Amino acid sequence: MTPVLQLLVVVAMLAVSVFGGWVLTSGVLRLAGRSSDAGTPDGGPGPGGAGDGSGGPAPDSVSDGPDGERARAALRGGTWIGVLERFAVTGLVLVGENEGVALVLAVKGLGRYPELRENPGASERFVIGTLASLLWAGIVGYAGRVLLFV
Repeated sequence: MTPVLQLLVVVAMLAVSVFGGWVLTSGVLRLAGRSSDAGTPDGGPGPGGAGDGSGGPAPDSVSDGPDGERARAALRGGTWIGVLERFAVTGLVLVGENEGVALVLAVKGLGRYPELRENPGASERFVIGTLASLLWAGIVGYAGRVLLFV
C-alpha cells in the first residue's frame, strides 16, 4: 500500500471514529435515558419521586437518568472529551499501541471522579457513554489496521 493511500485510510478511520462515534454514543445515551430504570424527570427513582413519602426527590440521591439535565450539567464538556477520546483510542489502535487505551481511560476516570461521586445520573452517563465510545473507537481502529496491513 502506498504511503498516500495509508494516510487516507488513517484520516478516514479517524473521521469515522470521531463523527460516527458521536452519533452512536448520543443514540445509546438517549436509549439508556428511556429505559425503565433510568430515573424520572423529577429526579426520583420511580413514579412517586424519591420514595421517602414526600413525593419529591431526595437531595443526596437525585438522578434524572443518564440523559437527564443534571447528568449533562455535571459532565459538562463530555461531548468534546468523547471526541478526543475516540480520536486517541482509534489512533492508538491504528499504530498498535493498545496499552495506551488504558492510559486514556485512567486520565478520563480520574478527571471525572469528583462529578461521578456526587451524581448517580452522571455516573451512569459516564459509564454508558464511555463504553459505547470505546467500543466504536476500538472497532474502527481494528478495521483500519486490517485495511492498512492487508
